[in-house]
Amino acid sequence: MRNLLLSLILITLLFSCNSREKVDSIYFNGIVYTVNSNFEKAEAFAIKDGKFLAVGSSKDIRNQFQSDEEIDLMQAPVYPGFIDGHSHFIRYAKGLREVDLFGTTSFNELIERLQQHVEKYPDEASLLGLGWDQNNWVGKQFPDKDTLDLLFPDKVVILRRVDAHAILTNQKGLDLAGITANTKVSGGEIILKAGKPSGVLIDNAMDLLTGKMPEMDERKKRELISQAQENCFSVGITSLAEAGLDKSQIDLLDQMQKDSLLKMRIYAMINPTAENMEHYFSTGHYKTNHLNVRSFKIYGDGALGSRGACLLAHYSDDEDNYGFLRSKPQVFDSLARIIFAKDFQMNTHCIGDSANRAITNIYAKYLKGKNDRRWRIEHAQVLADNDFSKFGDYNILPSVQPTHATSDMDWAHERIGEERVKNAYAYQELLRQNGKLVLGSDFPVEDINPIYGFHAAVARQDADDLPEGGFQPENSLSREEALKGMTRWAAFGQFEEKEKGSIEKGKFADFVILDRDIMEVAHEELRETKVMQTRSAGEKVYAIK
Repeated sequence: MRNLLLSLILITLLFSCNSREKVDSIYFNGIVYTVNSNFEKAEAFAIKDGKFLAVGSSKDIRNQFQSDEEIDLMQAPVYPGFIDGHSHFIRYAKGLREVDLFGTTSFNELIERLQQHVEKYPDEASLLGLGWDQNNWVGKQFPDKDTLDLLFPDKVVILRRVDAHAILTNQKGLDLAGITANTKVSGGEIILKAGKPSGVLIDNAMDLLTGKMPEMDERKKRELISQAQENCFSVGITSLAEAGLDKSQIDLLDQMQKDSLLKMRIYAMINPTAENMEHYFSTGHYKTNHLNVRSFKIYGDGALGSRGACLLAHYSDDEDNYGFLRSKPQVFDSLARIIFAKDFQMNTHCIGDSANRAITNIYAKYLKGKNDRRWRIEHAQVLADNDFSKFGDYNILPSVQPTHATSDMDWAHERIGEERVKNAYAYQELLRQNGKLVLGSDFPVEDINPIYGFHAAVARQDADDLPEGGFQPENSLSREEALKGMTRWAAFGQFEEKEKGSIEKGKFADFVILDRDIMEVAHEELRETKVMQTRSAGEKVYAIK
Protein backbone atom coordinates (compact mmCIF):
# COMPACT_ATOMS: atom_id res chain seq x y z
CA MET A 1 0.00 0.00 0.00
CA ARG A 2 2.85 2.37 0.90
CA ASN A 3 4.54 1.79 -2.48
CA LEU A 4 1.24 2.31 -4.26
CA LEU A 5 0.74 5.67 -2.57
CA LEU A 6 4.28 6.79 -3.49
CA SER A 7 3.67 5.78 -7.10
CA LEU A 8 0.43 7.75 -7.21
CA ILE A 9 2.16 10.85 -5.80
CA LEU A 10 4.96 10.60 -8.40
CA ILE A 11 2.46 10.14 -11.20
CA THR A 12 0.49 13.16 -9.99
CA LEU A 13 3.62 15.31 -9.83
CA LEU A 14 4.76 14.19 -13.29
CA PHE A 15 1.32 14.83 -14.74
CA SER A 16 1.22 18.25 -13.07
CA CYS A 17 4.60 19.22 -14.55
CA ASN A 18 3.75 17.95 -18.02
CA SER A 19 0.36 19.69 -18.00
CA ARG A 20 1.91 23.12 -17.51
CA GLU A 21 2.12 25.08 -20.75
CA LYS A 22 5.64 25.85 -21.99
CA VAL A 23 6.35 29.58 -22.35
CA ASP A 24 9.37 31.69 -23.19
CA SER A 25 9.70 33.32 -19.78
CA ILE A 26 7.97 33.77 -16.44
CA TYR A 27 8.33 36.74 -14.10
CA PHE A 28 7.03 36.33 -10.56
CA ASN A 29 7.14 37.85 -7.04
CA GLY A 30 6.89 41.40 -8.32
CA ILE A 31 4.75 44.49 -7.89
CA VAL A 32 3.26 44.65 -11.37
CA TYR A 33 1.31 47.75 -12.33
CA THR A 34 -0.75 46.40 -15.21
CA VAL A 35 -2.38 49.78 -16.03
CA ASN A 36 -5.37 47.82 -17.33
CA SER A 37 -8.83 49.37 -17.37
CA ASN A 38 -9.19 48.82 -13.60
CA PHE A 39 -5.60 49.84 -12.85
CA GLU A 40 -5.02 46.51 -11.11
CA LYS A 41 -1.78 45.25 -9.63
CA ALA A 42 -0.48 41.73 -10.18
CA GLU A 43 2.50 39.66 -9.06
CA ALA A 44 3.52 37.73 -12.14
CA PHE A 45 3.15 37.23 -15.87
CA ALA A 46 4.08 34.75 -18.59
CA ILE A 47 5.48 35.69 -21.99
CA LYS A 48 5.27 33.74 -25.22
CA ASP A 49 6.19 34.82 -28.76
CA GLY A 50 6.90 38.37 -27.65
CA LYS A 51 3.52 38.96 -26.00
CA PHE A 52 2.02 38.68 -22.54
CA LEU A 53 0.23 35.32 -22.38
CA ALA A 54 -1.14 35.61 -18.85
CA VAL A 55 -1.01 37.98 -15.89
CA GLY A 56 -1.89 37.14 -12.31
CA SER A 57 -0.59 35.89 -9.00
CA SER A 58 2.79 34.19 -8.68
CA LYS A 59 1.10 30.96 -7.59
CA ASP A 60 -1.33 30.84 -10.50
CA ILE A 61 1.24 31.74 -13.17
CA ARG A 62 3.81 29.22 -11.94
CA ASN A 63 1.21 26.50 -11.56
CA GLN A 64 -0.12 27.09 -15.05
CA PHE A 65 3.12 27.64 -16.99
CA GLN A 66 6.69 26.44 -17.11
CA SER A 67 9.78 27.98 -18.67
CA ASP A 68 13.54 27.63 -18.83
CA GLU A 69 13.65 31.32 -17.88
CA GLU A 70 11.90 32.04 -14.61
CA ILE A 71 12.82 35.40 -13.06
CA ASP A 72 12.20 36.21 -9.42
CA LEU A 73 11.50 39.96 -9.36
CA MET A 74 12.13 40.04 -5.61
CA GLN A 75 9.32 42.57 -5.12
CA ALA A 76 10.71 45.00 -7.71
CA PRO A 77 8.11 47.28 -9.33
CA VAL A 78 7.22 46.62 -12.98
CA TYR A 79 5.40 48.96 -15.36
CA PRO A 80 4.34 48.87 -19.00
CA GLY A 81 7.11 50.18 -21.26
CA PHE A 82 6.98 53.97 -21.15
CA ILE A 83 5.63 55.73 -24.23
CA ASP A 84 6.82 59.24 -25.03
CA GLY A 85 3.73 60.82 -26.59
CA HIS A 86 5.60 63.64 -28.33
CA SER A 87 9.29 63.64 -29.15
CA HIS A 88 11.80 64.44 -31.89
CA PHE A 89 13.74 61.20 -32.00
CA ILE A 90 15.64 61.90 -35.24
CA ARG A 91 16.55 65.42 -34.13
CA TYR A 92 17.74 63.99 -30.82
CA ALA A 93 19.84 61.40 -32.67
CA LYS A 94 21.46 64.04 -34.87
CA GLY A 95 22.06 66.16 -31.79
CA LEU A 96 24.30 63.47 -30.32
CA ARG A 97 27.10 64.79 -32.58
CA GLU A 98 26.37 68.46 -31.87
CA VAL A 99 27.51 70.84 -29.15
CA ASP A 100 25.41 70.51 -26.00
CA LEU A 101 24.30 74.02 -25.05
CA PHE A 102 21.67 73.00 -22.49
CA GLY A 103 22.08 74.66 -19.12
CA THR A 104 24.37 77.45 -20.29
CA THR A 105 23.99 80.36 -17.89
CA SER A 106 25.55 82.99 -20.14
CA PHE A 107 26.53 83.67 -23.73
CA ASN A 108 30.17 83.43 -22.65
CA GLU A 109 29.59 79.87 -21.44
CA LEU A 110 28.02 79.05 -24.80
CA ILE A 111 31.13 80.36 -26.58
CA GLU A 112 33.40 78.32 -24.30
CA ARG A 113 31.56 75.11 -25.20
CA LEU A 114 31.81 75.92 -28.90
CA GLN A 115 35.54 76.54 -28.62
CA GLN A 116 36.08 73.25 -26.80
CA HIS A 117 34.21 71.42 -29.54
CA VAL A 118 36.22 73.07 -32.32
CA GLU A 119 39.47 72.17 -30.57
CA LYS A 120 38.33 68.55 -30.50
CA TYR A 121 36.98 68.49 -34.08
CA PRO A 122 38.86 71.23 -35.99
CA ASP A 123 38.10 69.87 -39.47
CA GLU A 124 34.31 70.02 -39.29
CA ALA A 125 32.91 72.38 -41.95
CA SER A 126 30.01 73.43 -39.76
CA LEU A 127 29.46 74.07 -36.08
CA LEU A 128 26.11 72.78 -34.84
CA GLY A 129 24.64 73.10 -31.36
CA LEU A 130 21.36 72.83 -29.49
CA GLY A 131 19.95 73.99 -26.18
CA TRP A 132 20.66 77.68 -25.50
CA ASP A 133 17.99 79.68 -23.70
CA GLN A 134 18.45 83.40 -23.29
CA ASN A 135 15.88 83.36 -20.48
CA ASN A 136 18.57 81.77 -18.29
CA TRP A 137 21.08 84.57 -19.01
CA VAL A 138 21.47 87.95 -17.37
CA GLY A 139 19.33 90.44 -19.28
CA LYS A 140 17.38 87.67 -21.05
CA GLN A 141 18.14 89.26 -24.44
CA PHE A 142 18.61 87.37 -27.69
CA PRO A 143 22.32 86.91 -28.55
CA ASP A 144 23.80 88.11 -31.84
CA LYS A 145 26.36 86.84 -34.34
CA ASP A 146 29.24 89.29 -33.70
CA THR A 147 31.37 86.99 -31.55
CA LEU A 148 30.63 84.03 -33.83
CA ASP A 149 31.85 86.02 -36.83
CA LEU A 150 35.06 86.86 -35.01
CA LEU A 151 35.87 83.36 -33.72
CA PHE A 152 34.42 81.11 -36.42
CA PRO A 153 34.44 83.08 -39.68
CA ASP A 154 35.05 80.02 -41.90
CA LYS A 155 32.43 77.66 -40.49
CA VAL A 156 28.67 77.78 -40.88
CA VAL A 157 27.37 78.08 -37.32
CA ILE A 158 23.84 76.85 -36.55
CA LEU A 159 22.86 76.93 -32.88
CA ARG A 160 19.27 75.92 -32.15
CA ARG A 161 17.45 77.45 -29.22
CA VAL A 162 16.21 75.02 -26.55
CA ASP A 163 12.72 74.89 -28.11
CA ALA A 164 14.13 74.48 -31.67
CA HIS A 165 12.01 77.44 -32.77
CA ALA A 166 14.94 79.81 -33.18
CA ILE A 167 18.47 79.61 -34.55
CA LEU A 168 21.56 81.70 -33.92
CA THR A 169 23.85 81.71 -36.94
CA ASN A 170 26.89 83.70 -38.13
CA GLN A 171 27.47 85.77 -41.24
CA LYS A 172 28.64 82.72 -43.17
CA GLY A 173 25.32 81.08 -42.38
CA LEU A 174 23.38 84.17 -43.42
CA ASP A 175 25.32 84.29 -46.69
CA LEU A 176 24.60 80.61 -47.37
CA ALA A 177 20.90 81.25 -46.79
CA GLY A 178 20.93 84.44 -48.87
CA ILE A 179 19.50 86.42 -45.98
CA THR A 180 19.81 90.22 -45.95
CA ALA A 181 17.99 93.02 -44.17
CA ASN A 182 15.48 93.04 -47.03
CA THR A 183 14.61 89.33 -46.83
CA LYS A 184 10.96 88.74 -46.01
CA VAL A 185 9.50 85.54 -44.56
CA SER A 186 5.95 84.53 -43.67
CA GLY A 187 5.36 82.69 -40.41
CA GLY A 188 8.75 83.59 -39.02
CA GLU A 189 11.08 86.48 -38.27
CA ILE A 190 14.60 87.63 -39.04
CA ILE A 191 15.72 89.62 -36.01
CA LEU A 192 17.52 92.83 -36.97
CA LYS A 193 20.18 94.73 -35.05
CA ALA A 194 20.99 98.27 -36.16
CA GLY A 195 19.07 97.52 -39.36
CA LYS A 196 21.04 94.37 -40.21
CA PRO A 197 20.36 90.64 -39.54
CA SER A 198 21.52 89.85 -36.01
CA GLY A 199 21.93 86.16 -36.71
CA VAL A 200 18.73 85.12 -34.91
CA LEU A 201 16.17 83.41 -37.15
CA ILE A 202 12.77 82.44 -35.78
CA ASP A 203 10.49 79.63 -36.98
CA ASN A 204 9.98 79.65 -40.79
CA ALA A 205 13.03 81.90 -41.20
CA MET A 206 15.17 78.98 -40.02
CA ASP A 207 14.23 76.98 -43.11
CA LEU A 208 16.05 79.48 -45.32
CA LEU A 209 19.31 78.24 -43.80
CA THR A 210 18.65 74.65 -42.75
CA GLY A 211 17.34 73.85 -46.23
CA LYS A 212 20.77 74.67 -47.66
CA MET A 213 22.74 72.38 -45.36
CA PRO A 214 24.01 69.07 -46.79
CA GLU A 215 22.41 65.81 -45.66
CA MET A 216 24.31 63.54 -43.27
CA ASP A 217 25.40 60.27 -44.89
CA GLU A 218 23.25 57.22 -44.17
CA ARG A 219 25.92 55.27 -42.30
CA LYS A 220 26.27 58.10 -39.77
CA LYS A 221 22.51 58.43 -39.47
CA ARG A 222 22.18 54.74 -38.64
CA GLU A 223 24.91 54.96 -36.00
CA LEU A 224 23.29 57.94 -34.30
CA ILE A 225 19.78 56.47 -34.45
CA SER A 226 21.08 53.26 -32.86
CA GLN A 227 22.72 55.26 -30.09
CA ALA A 228 19.54 57.27 -29.56
CA GLN A 229 17.60 54.03 -29.25
CA GLU A 230 19.99 52.73 -26.59
CA ASN A 231 19.55 55.97 -24.65
CA CYS A 232 15.76 55.60 -24.83
CA PHE A 233 15.83 52.03 -23.57
CA SER A 234 18.13 53.05 -20.71
CA VAL A 235 15.40 55.33 -19.32
CA GLY A 236 12.56 52.88 -19.93
CA ILE A 237 11.14 54.22 -23.20
CA THR A 238 10.00 51.40 -25.46
CA SER A 239 7.78 53.43 -27.76
CA LEU A 240 7.47 57.04 -28.89
CA ALA A 241 5.68 59.44 -31.18
CA GLU A 242 8.08 61.15 -33.58
CA ALA A 243 6.62 64.60 -34.22
CA GLY A 244 7.41 65.39 -37.83
CA LEU A 245 9.28 63.31 -40.42
CA ASP A 246 9.72 63.22 -44.17
CA LYS A 247 9.20 60.07 -46.22
CA SER A 248 12.96 59.49 -46.57
CA GLN A 249 13.36 59.49 -42.78
CA ILE A 250 10.40 57.16 -42.30
CA ASP A 251 11.84 54.85 -44.95
CA LEU A 252 15.17 54.75 -43.10
CA LEU A 253 13.46 53.85 -39.81
CA ASP A 254 11.41 51.21 -41.59
CA GLN A 255 14.49 49.62 -43.14
CA MET A 256 16.37 49.64 -39.83
CA GLN A 257 13.44 47.91 -38.15
CA LYS A 258 13.21 45.34 -40.96
CA ASP A 259 16.93 44.72 -40.43
CA SER A 260 16.26 44.22 -36.68
CA LEU A 261 18.52 47.19 -35.90
CA LEU A 262 15.74 49.28 -34.43
CA LYS A 263 13.42 47.74 -31.85
CA MET A 264 11.66 50.93 -30.78
CA ARG A 265 7.97 51.22 -31.61
CA ILE A 266 7.62 54.50 -33.46
CA TYR A 267 4.45 56.41 -34.25
CA ALA A 268 5.65 58.62 -37.09
CA MET A 269 3.88 61.90 -37.79
CA ILE A 270 4.40 63.03 -41.37
CA ASN A 271 5.50 66.54 -42.38
CA PRO A 272 2.83 68.00 -44.69
CA THR A 273 5.04 68.61 -47.74
CA ALA A 274 3.59 68.14 -51.21
CA GLU A 275 5.79 65.09 -51.80
CA ASN A 276 4.85 63.46 -48.49
CA MET A 277 1.13 64.09 -48.95
CA GLU A 278 1.15 62.78 -52.51
CA HIS A 279 2.76 59.52 -51.41
CA TYR A 280 0.84 58.77 -48.21
CA PHE A 281 -2.54 59.91 -49.48
CA SER A 282 -2.14 57.52 -52.41
CA THR A 283 -0.81 54.57 -50.36
CA GLY A 284 -2.78 55.11 -47.15
CA HIS A 285 -1.79 54.10 -43.61
CA TYR A 286 1.38 52.07 -43.12
CA LYS A 287 1.57 49.73 -40.12
CA THR A 288 4.04 47.14 -38.83
CA ASN A 289 4.75 45.93 -35.29
CA HIS A 290 7.34 48.68 -34.95
CA LEU A 291 6.17 51.50 -37.21
CA ASN A 292 2.81 53.22 -37.54
CA VAL A 293 2.28 55.95 -40.12
CA ARG A 294 -1.20 57.48 -40.14
CA SER A 295 -0.87 61.07 -38.93
CA PHE A 296 0.40 64.47 -40.03
CA LYS A 297 2.28 66.96 -37.85
CA ILE A 298 1.28 70.57 -38.48
CA TYR A 299 2.93 73.65 -36.99
CA GLY A 300 0.31 76.16 -35.89
CA ASP A 301 2.61 78.72 -34.31
CA GLY A 302 6.01 79.09 -32.66
CA ALA A 303 7.18 78.94 -29.05
CA LEU A 304 6.56 81.13 -26.02
CA GLY A 305 10.25 81.45 -25.13
CA SER A 306 11.13 82.97 -28.52
CA ARG A 307 7.88 85.00 -28.65
CA GLY A 308 6.68 83.09 -31.69
CA ALA A 309 3.57 81.70 -29.98
CA CYS A 310 0.46 83.35 -31.46
CA LEU A 311 -1.50 85.26 -28.79
CA LEU A 312 -4.93 86.90 -28.71
CA ALA A 313 -3.44 89.89 -26.88
CA HIS A 314 0.09 91.25 -27.09
CA TYR A 315 3.01 89.85 -25.12
CA SER A 316 3.16 91.35 -21.65
CA ASP A 317 6.88 92.05 -22.11
CA ASP A 318 6.63 93.20 -25.76
CA GLU A 319 3.59 95.35 -26.48
CA ASP A 320 4.05 95.39 -30.26
CA ASN A 321 4.27 91.62 -30.52
CA TYR A 322 1.41 89.13 -30.81
CA GLY A 323 3.49 86.28 -32.19
CA PHE A 324 2.34 84.67 -35.44
CA LEU A 325 0.76 81.70 -37.11
CA ARG A 326 3.19 79.64 -39.17
CA SER A 327 0.73 79.61 -42.11
CA LYS A 328 -2.40 81.46 -43.12
CA PRO A 329 -5.68 80.15 -41.65
CA GLN A 330 -6.90 78.98 -45.07
CA VAL A 331 -3.81 76.75 -45.34
CA PHE A 332 -4.68 75.01 -42.08
CA ASP A 333 -8.29 74.68 -43.24
CA SER A 334 -7.21 73.07 -46.52
CA LEU A 335 -4.94 70.66 -44.68
CA ALA A 336 -7.72 69.70 -42.27
CA ARG A 337 -10.13 69.09 -45.14
CA ILE A 338 -7.88 66.69 -47.04
CA ILE A 339 -6.47 64.97 -43.92
CA PHE A 340 -10.04 64.30 -42.79
CA ALA A 341 -11.08 63.05 -46.23
CA LYS A 342 -8.09 60.70 -46.43
CA ASP A 343 -8.71 59.34 -42.90
CA PHE A 344 -5.43 60.48 -41.38
CA GLN A 345 -4.93 61.97 -37.93
CA MET A 346 -4.14 65.69 -37.68
CA ASN A 347 -1.74 66.66 -34.87
CA THR A 348 -1.11 70.39 -34.65
CA HIS A 349 1.49 72.26 -32.61
CA CYS A 350 -0.35 75.06 -30.76
CA ILE A 351 1.27 77.09 -27.99
CA GLY A 352 -0.51 80.45 -27.87
CA ASP A 353 -4.20 81.01 -27.09
CA SER A 354 -4.82 82.49 -30.55
CA ALA A 355 -3.28 79.47 -32.28
CA ASN A 356 -5.23 77.09 -30.06
CA ARG A 357 -8.47 78.91 -30.85
CA ALA A 358 -7.83 79.06 -34.60
CA ILE A 359 -6.92 75.39 -34.92
CA THR A 360 -9.61 73.98 -32.62
CA ASN A 361 -12.20 76.00 -34.58
CA ILE A 362 -10.95 74.40 -37.79
CA TYR A 363 -10.98 70.97 -36.16
CA ALA A 364 -14.58 71.57 -35.06
CA LYS A 365 -15.58 72.43 -38.62
CA TYR A 366 -14.59 68.98 -39.86
CA LEU A 367 -15.06 66.79 -36.79
CA LYS A 368 -18.55 68.29 -36.26
CA GLY A 369 -19.18 66.53 -32.92
CA LYS A 370 -18.30 63.38 -31.00
CA ASN A 371 -16.00 61.14 -33.05
CA ASP A 372 -13.09 58.71 -32.88
CA ARG A 373 -10.68 60.48 -35.23
CA ARG A 374 -8.37 61.30 -32.28
CA TRP A 375 -7.11 64.57 -33.75
CA ARG A 376 -4.60 66.09 -31.37
CA ILE A 377 -3.38 69.47 -30.24
CA GLU A 378 0.31 69.17 -29.48
CA HIS A 379 1.29 71.22 -26.39
CA ALA A 380 -2.10 72.98 -25.84
CA GLN A 381 -0.06 75.34 -23.73
CA VAL A 382 -2.02 78.60 -23.33
CA LEU A 383 -5.79 78.64 -23.78
CA ALA A 384 -8.59 81.14 -23.31
CA ASP A 385 -11.33 80.21 -20.85
CA ASN A 386 -13.99 79.38 -23.43
CA ASP A 387 -11.74 77.20 -25.61
CA PHE A 388 -11.19 74.30 -23.20
CA SER A 389 -14.65 72.85 -23.82
CA LYS A 390 -13.93 72.28 -27.51
CA PHE A 391 -11.57 69.47 -26.56
CA GLY A 392 -14.51 67.61 -25.02
CA ASP A 393 -17.15 68.67 -27.55
CA TYR A 394 -15.11 67.33 -30.49
CA ASN A 395 -13.02 64.63 -28.77
CA ILE A 396 -9.81 66.52 -29.45
CA LEU A 397 -6.87 64.94 -27.61
CA PRO A 398 -4.47 67.23 -25.72
CA SER A 399 -0.86 66.07 -26.03
CA VAL A 400 1.14 67.85 -23.32
CA GLN A 401 4.65 67.85 -21.89
CA PRO A 402 4.73 68.28 -18.10
CA THR A 403 8.38 69.39 -17.98
CA HIS A 404 7.46 72.39 -20.16
CA ALA A 405 5.49 73.75 -17.21
CA THR A 406 8.41 73.49 -14.80
CA SER A 407 10.94 74.74 -17.37
CA ASP A 408 8.85 77.80 -18.22
CA MET A 409 7.40 78.65 -14.82
CA ASP A 410 10.10 81.16 -13.86
CA TRP A 411 9.45 83.44 -16.83
CA ALA A 412 6.08 82.49 -18.38
CA HIS A 413 4.26 85.15 -16.36
CA GLU A 414 6.60 87.76 -17.84
CA ARG A 415 5.57 86.74 -21.36
CA ILE A 416 1.80 86.51 -20.85
CA GLY A 417 1.01 88.12 -17.50
CA GLU A 418 -0.41 86.81 -14.25
CA GLU A 419 -3.96 86.31 -15.55
CA ARG A 420 -3.23 84.42 -18.76
CA VAL A 421 -0.68 82.17 -17.10
CA LYS A 422 -3.49 80.71 -14.98
CA ASN A 423 -4.77 79.05 -18.17
CA ALA A 424 -1.33 77.81 -19.18
CA TYR A 425 -0.15 74.23 -18.60
CA ALA A 426 -3.68 73.57 -17.29
CA TYR A 427 -3.51 69.79 -17.32
CA GLN A 428 -6.39 69.07 -14.96
CA GLU A 429 -8.75 71.29 -16.92
CA LEU A 430 -7.70 69.57 -20.15
CA LEU A 431 -8.00 66.12 -18.58
CA ARG A 432 -11.58 66.84 -17.55
CA GLN A 433 -12.62 67.24 -21.19
CA ASN A 434 -12.07 63.68 -22.46
CA GLY A 435 -10.69 61.84 -19.44
CA LYS A 436 -7.37 61.34 -21.24
CA LEU A 437 -4.06 63.17 -21.61
CA VAL A 438 -1.21 62.10 -23.86
CA LEU A 439 2.04 62.80 -22.00
CA GLY A 440 5.42 63.29 -23.63
CA SER A 441 8.66 65.19 -23.23
CA ASP A 442 9.32 66.95 -26.56
CA PHE A 443 12.91 65.72 -26.25
CA PRO A 444 15.51 66.98 -27.06
CA VAL A 445 13.77 70.23 -26.06
CA GLU A 446 13.46 68.65 -22.61
CA ASP A 447 15.37 65.77 -21.02
CA ILE A 448 14.76 62.32 -22.47
CA ASN A 449 14.01 60.72 -19.07
CA PRO A 450 10.24 60.06 -18.69
CA ILE A 451 10.54 59.93 -14.89
CA TYR A 452 11.35 63.64 -14.97
CA GLY A 453 8.06 64.22 -16.77
CA PHE A 454 6.26 62.04 -14.22
CA HIS A 455 7.76 64.10 -11.40
CA ALA A 456 6.84 67.39 -13.10
CA ALA A 457 3.28 66.16 -13.66
CA VAL A 458 2.58 65.06 -10.09
CA ALA A 459 4.70 67.53 -8.10
CA ARG A 460 4.75 70.50 -10.55
CA GLN A 461 8.35 71.04 -9.42
CA ASP A 462 11.73 71.23 -11.13
CA ALA A 463 14.86 69.16 -10.51
CA ASP A 464 15.52 71.10 -7.30
CA ASP A 465 12.00 70.31 -6.00
CA LEU A 466 11.00 73.94 -6.42
CA PRO A 467 8.78 75.77 -5.90
CA GLU A 468 7.66 74.45 -2.55
CA GLY A 469 4.13 73.16 -2.97
CA GLY A 470 4.45 73.16 -6.75
CA PHE A 471 3.72 75.53 -9.63
CA GLN A 472 -0.05 75.99 -9.98
CA PRO A 473 -0.57 72.74 -8.03
CA GLU A 474 -4.30 72.72 -8.82
CA ASN A 475 -3.26 71.39 -12.24
CA SER A 476 -1.02 68.61 -10.98
CA LEU A 477 -1.90 65.06 -11.99
CA SER A 478 -2.35 62.13 -9.65
CA ARG A 479 0.26 59.39 -9.96
CA GLU A 480 -2.30 57.10 -11.56
CA GLU A 481 -3.19 59.77 -14.12
CA ALA A 482 0.46 60.47 -14.88
CA LEU A 483 1.29 56.78 -15.36
CA LYS A 484 -1.73 56.33 -17.63
CA GLY A 485 -0.63 59.38 -19.62
CA MET A 486 2.75 57.83 -20.40
CA THR A 487 1.39 54.34 -21.10
CA ARG A 488 -2.27 53.55 -21.76
CA TRP A 489 -3.47 57.00 -22.86
CA ALA A 490 -0.37 57.60 -24.97
CA ALA A 491 -1.08 54.32 -26.77
CA PHE A 492 -4.68 55.47 -27.36
CA GLY A 493 -3.34 58.66 -28.92
CA GLN A 494 -1.53 56.47 -31.44
CA PHE A 495 -4.46 54.09 -32.18
CA GLU A 496 -2.43 51.31 -30.54
CA GLU A 497 -4.21 50.75 -27.23
CA LYS A 498 -5.01 47.15 -28.23
CA GLU A 499 -1.35 46.21 -28.59
CA LYS A 500 0.64 48.25 -26.08
CA GLY A 501 0.35 50.58 -23.10
CA SER A 502 -0.58 48.01 -20.45
CA ILE A 503 0.50 44.61 -19.15
CA GLU A 504 -2.36 42.47 -20.41
CA LYS A 505 -2.83 39.23 -22.28
CA GLY A 506 -2.21 39.59 -26.01
CA LYS A 507 -0.24 42.84 -25.85
CA PHE A 508 3.43 43.23 -26.69
CA ALA A 509 5.63 42.27 -23.75
CA ASP A 510 7.13 45.75 -23.43
CA PHE A 511 7.90 46.55 -19.81
CA VAL A 512 10.34 48.25 -17.49
CA ILE A 513 11.65 47.25 -14.05
CA LEU A 514 12.61 50.12 -11.73
CA ASP A 515 14.68 50.26 -8.56
CA ARG A 516 11.87 51.94 -6.60
CA ASP A 517 8.11 52.25 -6.83
CA ILE A 518 7.29 55.62 -8.40
CA MET A 519 3.69 55.20 -7.27
CA GLU A 520 4.73 55.21 -3.62
CA VAL A 521 8.04 57.01 -2.99
CA ALA A 522 8.23 60.64 -1.90
CA HIS A 523 8.23 63.32 -4.61
CA GLU A 524 11.82 64.26 -3.85
CA GLU A 525 12.97 60.69 -4.56
CA LEU A 526 11.35 60.36 -7.98
CA ARG A 527 14.19 61.81 -10.06
CA GLU A 528 16.65 59.44 -8.41
CA THR A 529 14.80 56.45 -9.88
CA LYS A 530 16.93 54.08 -11.95
CA VAL A 531 15.85 51.65 -14.64
CA MET A 532 17.02 48.16 -13.76
CA GLN A 533 15.88 46.50 -16.96
CA THR A 534 13.89 47.29 -20.12
CA ARG A 535 12.27 44.62 -22.28
CA SER A 536 10.78 44.99 -25.76
CA ALA A 537 8.59 42.09 -26.90
CA GLY A 538 10.16 40.13 -24.05
CA GLU A 539 13.69 40.73 -25.32
CA LYS A 540 16.15 42.36 -22.94
CA VAL A 541 17.17 45.63 -24.60
CA TYR A 542 18.68 47.29 -21.52
CA ALA A 543 19.99 46.17 -18.13
CA ILE A 544 21.76 48.32 -15.59
CA LYS A 545 25.46 47.54 -15.31
